[in-house]
Amino acid sequence: MIKYDKLWETMRQKGITQYDLYTKHNVNRSQLNRLRHNQNVETNTIDKLCNILHCRVEDIMEHFDDDNLF
Repeated sequence: MIKYDKLWETMRQKGITQYDLYTKHNVNRSQLNRLRHNQNVETNTIDKLCNILHCRVEDIMEHFDDDNLF
């Protein structure tokens, strides 16, 4: 399972709010909702967030083992 808990901490450290993401950086509110609920998002969204926050992927998301297999 991928969790985006680190995203919110990184945003706090960088002084960027969810409001900033959708008003200044055009991040869709539905994408923020998907991230908030640890749902699937496209890698393009992760790339944009890394560019906005000037951070690495590891600063946004983390993998936890679960039974989600092919």
